[in-house]
Amino acid sequence: MEDPSAQREIRLVVVGDELLTGVGDPRALGWVGRVLSKTQSEDLVLQPYVLAVPGEGTEALSKRWEAEASARFGPETENFLLIALNDADLISASSARARLNLANVLDRATQQGIRCLVVGPLPGLDADHNRRIAQLNKAYEDVATRRSHPYVDAFTPLVDHQQWREDLAANGGRPGQSGYGLIAWLVLHRGWYQWLQLPEPSGAG
Repeated sequence: MEDPSAQREIRLVVVGDELLTGVGDPRALGWVGRVLSKTQSEDLVLQPYVLAVPGEGTEALSKRWEAEASARFGPETENFLLIALNDADLISASSARARLNLANVLDRATQQGIRCLVVGPLPGLDADHNRRIAQLNKAYEDVATRRSHPYVDAFTPLVDHQQWREDLAANGGRPGQSGYGLIAWLVLHRGWYQWLQLPEPSGAG
Protein backbone atom coordinates (compact mmCIF):
# COMPACT_ATOMS: atom_id res chain seq x y z
CA MET A 1 0.00 0.00 0.00
CA GLU A 2 1.31 3.42 -0.96
CA ASP A 3 2.46 5.59 1.94
CA PRO A 4 0.18 8.66 1.97
CA SER A 5 2.86 10.64 3.79
CA ALA A 6 5.50 10.01 1.11
CA GLN A 7 6.99 13.13 -0.43
CA ARG A 8 7.19 13.78 -4.13
CA GLU A 9 10.76 14.08 -5.34
CA ILE A 10 11.23 16.33 -8.34
CA ARG A 11 14.49 16.92 -10.16
CA LEU A 12 14.29 20.11 -12.16
CA VAL A 13 16.93 20.85 -14.78
CA VAL A 14 17.01 24.40 -16.16
CA VAL A 15 18.89 25.11 -19.39
CA GLY A 16 19.50 28.43 -21.09
CA ASP A 17 21.86 31.38 -21.10
CA GLU A 18 23.57 33.52 -18.46
CA LEU A 19 20.35 35.19 -17.30
CA LEU A 20 19.55 31.96 -15.47
CA THR A 21 22.38 32.80 -13.07
CA GLY A 22 20.94 36.19 -12.14
CA VAL A 23 23.82 38.16 -13.65
CA GLY A 24 23.31 41.83 -12.84
CA ASP A 25 20.86 41.14 -10.01
CA PRO A 26 22.03 42.80 -6.76
CA ARG A 27 20.11 40.14 -4.82
CA ALA A 28 21.86 37.35 -6.80
CA LEU A 29 18.57 35.51 -7.27
CA GLY A 30 17.66 36.15 -10.89
CA TRP A 31 14.23 35.01 -12.01
CA VAL A 32 14.93 31.33 -11.39
CA GLY A 33 15.77 31.91 -7.74
CA ARG A 34 12.66 34.01 -7.26
CA VAL A 35 10.46 31.33 -8.82
CA LEU A 36 12.00 28.56 -6.75
CA SER A 37 11.52 30.56 -3.55
CA LYS A 38 7.78 30.53 -4.27
CA THR A 39 7.77 26.77 -4.88
CA GLN A 40 7.66 25.34 -1.39
CA SER A 41 5.57 22.46 -0.12
CA GLU A 42 5.80 20.07 2.82
CA ASP A 43 4.96 17.24 0.42
CA LEU A 44 7.70 18.11 -2.06
CA VAL A 45 11.45 17.61 -2.31
CA LEU A 46 12.51 19.87 -5.18
CA GLN A 47 16.07 19.52 -6.48
CA PRO A 48 16.90 22.27 -9.02
CA TYR A 49 19.94 22.13 -11.29
CA VAL A 50 20.65 25.30 -13.28
CA LEU A 51 22.86 24.58 -16.31
CA ALA A 52 23.60 27.91 -17.99
CA VAL A 53 25.85 28.68 -20.97
CA PRO A 54 26.35 32.36 -21.89
CA GLY A 55 24.89 33.40 -25.24
CA GLU A 56 23.71 29.92 -26.12
CA GLY A 57 21.32 29.39 -29.03
CA THR A 58 19.10 26.39 -29.67
CA GLU A 59 21.60 24.47 -31.79
CA ALA A 60 24.21 24.34 -29.04
CA LEU A 61 21.52 23.71 -26.43
CA SER A 62 20.09 20.82 -28.42
CA LYS A 63 23.52 19.17 -28.54
CA ARG A 64 24.34 19.41 -24.83
CA TRP A 65 21.12 19.28 -22.82
CA GLU A 66 20.59 15.52 -22.82
CA ALA A 67 23.99 14.45 -21.51
CA GLU A 68 24.01 17.15 -18.85
CA ALA A 69 20.41 16.61 -17.78
CA SER A 70 20.65 12.82 -17.66
CA ALA A 71 23.45 13.12 -15.10
CA ARG A 72 21.00 14.97 -12.81
CA PHE A 73 17.78 13.07 -13.46
CA GLY A 74 16.96 9.94 -11.51
CA PRO A 75 15.14 6.71 -12.39
CA GLU A 76 12.87 6.98 -9.33
CA THR A 77 12.24 10.74 -9.44
CA GLU A 78 9.89 12.97 -11.40
CA ASN A 79 12.03 14.67 -14.02
CA PHE A 80 11.26 18.14 -15.37
CA LEU A 81 13.12 20.25 -17.95
CA LEU A 82 12.77 24.03 -18.10
CA ILE A 83 14.08 25.52 -21.36
CA ALA A 84 14.76 29.27 -21.28
CA LEU A 85 15.25 30.66 -24.79
CA ASN A 86 16.82 33.90 -26.01
CA ASP A 87 17.36 35.79 -29.26
CA ALA A 88 20.73 34.20 -30.15
CA ASP A 89 19.18 32.30 -33.05
CA LEU A 90 18.53 35.57 -34.87
CA ILE A 91 22.28 35.63 -35.47
CA SER A 92 23.25 31.97 -35.61
CA ALA A 93 20.31 30.18 -37.26
CA SER A 94 17.39 30.56 -39.61
CA SER A 95 13.87 30.56 -38.19
CA ALA A 96 13.26 27.10 -39.63
CA ARG A 97 16.46 25.77 -38.10
CA ALA A 98 15.66 27.30 -34.72
CA ARG A 99 12.23 25.68 -34.77
CA LEU A 100 13.77 22.31 -35.64
CA ASN A 101 16.34 22.57 -32.84
CA LEU A 102 13.66 23.25 -30.24
CA ALA A 103 11.43 20.52 -31.66
CA ASN A 104 14.29 18.01 -31.38
CA VAL A 105 14.84 18.87 -27.72
CA LEU A 106 11.13 18.57 -26.88
CA ASP A 107 10.62 15.38 -28.85
CA ARG A 108 13.63 13.68 -27.28
CA ALA A 109 12.56 14.75 -23.79
CA THR A 110 9.03 13.50 -24.39
CA GLN A 111 10.36 10.11 -25.45
CA GLN A 112 12.06 9.86 -22.06
CA GLY A 113 9.01 10.89 -20.06
CA ILE A 114 10.49 14.28 -19.14
CA ARG A 115 7.95 17.06 -18.69
CA CYS A 116 9.02 20.32 -20.31
CA LEU A 117 8.21 23.99 -19.92
CA VAL A 118 9.54 26.57 -22.38
CA VAL A 119 10.15 30.23 -21.51
CA GLY A 120 10.40 32.38 -24.59
CA PRO A 121 12.95 35.09 -25.47
CA LEU A 122 12.94 38.47 -23.75
CA PRO A 123 12.59 41.86 -25.45
CA GLY A 124 15.36 44.42 -25.63
CA LEU A 125 15.30 48.16 -26.18
CA ASP A 126 15.73 48.31 -29.98
CA ALA A 127 12.40 48.40 -31.82
CA ASP A 128 13.66 46.81 -35.06
CA HIS A 129 15.34 43.98 -33.17
CA ASN A 130 12.22 43.45 -31.09
CA ARG A 131 10.16 42.96 -34.25
CA ARG A 132 12.47 40.09 -35.17
CA ILE A 133 12.29 38.66 -31.66
CA ALA A 134 8.49 38.79 -31.87
CA GLN A 135 8.58 36.51 -34.92
CA LEU A 136 11.03 34.13 -33.22
CA ASN A 137 8.84 34.09 -30.11
CA LYS A 138 5.80 33.06 -32.16
CA ALA A 139 7.81 30.33 -33.89
CA TYR A 140 8.98 28.90 -30.58
CA GLU A 141 5.50 29.11 -29.10
CA ASP A 142 4.07 27.21 -32.06
CA VAL A 143 6.63 24.42 -31.67
CA ALA A 144 5.91 24.02 -27.95
CA THR A 145 2.11 24.21 -28.15
CA ARG A 146 1.94 21.75 -31.05
CA ARG A 147 3.67 19.28 -28.75
CA SER A 148 1.44 20.13 -25.77
CA HIS A 149 4.25 21.62 -23.68
CA PRO A 150 3.43 24.81 -21.76
CA TYR A 151 5.00 27.98 -23.15
CA VAL A 152 5.56 31.20 -21.23
CA ASP A 153 5.42 34.17 -23.60
CA ALA A 154 7.60 36.66 -21.73
CA PHE A 155 8.14 38.84 -24.78
CA THR A 156 4.64 40.21 -25.39
CA PRO A 157 3.89 41.43 -21.84
CA LEU A 158 7.34 43.03 -21.44
CA VAL A 159 8.12 44.59 -24.82
CA ASP A 160 6.31 47.85 -23.98
CA HIS A 161 6.42 47.53 -20.19
CA GLN A 162 7.80 50.79 -18.77
CA GLN A 163 9.43 49.27 -15.70
CA TRP A 164 11.10 46.57 -17.80
CA ARG A 165 12.47 49.09 -20.28
CA GLU A 166 13.71 51.39 -17.51
CA ASP A 167 15.45 48.46 -15.82
CA LEU A 168 17.20 47.44 -19.05
CA ALA A 169 18.29 51.02 -19.69
CA ALA A 170 19.74 51.28 -16.18
CA ASN A 171 21.61 47.98 -16.42
CA GLY A 172 23.33 48.03 -19.78
CA GLY A 173 20.57 46.17 -21.61
CA ARG A 174 20.21 43.36 -19.08
CA PRO A 175 17.54 43.05 -16.41
CA GLY A 176 18.29 44.07 -12.86
CA GLN A 177 16.32 43.44 -9.70
CA SER A 178 13.03 44.77 -11.10
CA GLY A 179 13.40 43.02 -14.44
CA TYR A 180 14.09 39.64 -12.90
CA GLY A 181 11.09 40.12 -10.65
CA LEU A 182 8.88 40.73 -13.68
CA ILE A 183 10.11 37.58 -15.43
CA ALA A 184 9.54 35.54 -12.29
CA TRP A 185 6.00 36.89 -11.95
CA LEU A 186 5.18 35.87 -15.52
CA VAL A 187 6.57 32.35 -15.09
CA LEU A 188 4.69 31.84 -11.81
CA HIS A 189 1.40 33.09 -13.28
CA ARG A 190 1.60 31.38 -16.69
CA GLY A 191 1.37 27.73 -15.73
CA TRP A 192 4.26 27.02 -13.35
CA TYR A 193 2.23 25.34 -10.62
CA GLN A 194 0.05 23.46 -13.10
CA TRP A 195 3.17 22.17 -14.87
CA LEU A 196 4.61 20.84 -11.62
CA GLN A 197 1.16 19.61 -10.59
CA LEU A 198 1.24 21.66 -7.41
CA PRO A 199 -1.54 23.69 -5.81
CA GLU A 200 -1.11 27.39 -6.48
CA PRO A 201 -0.58 29.18 -3.16
CA SER A 202 -3.09 31.89 -2.30
CA GLY A 203 -1.62 35.29 -3.07
CA ALA A 204 1.25 33.76 -5.05
CA GLY A 205 3.63 36.30 -6.50
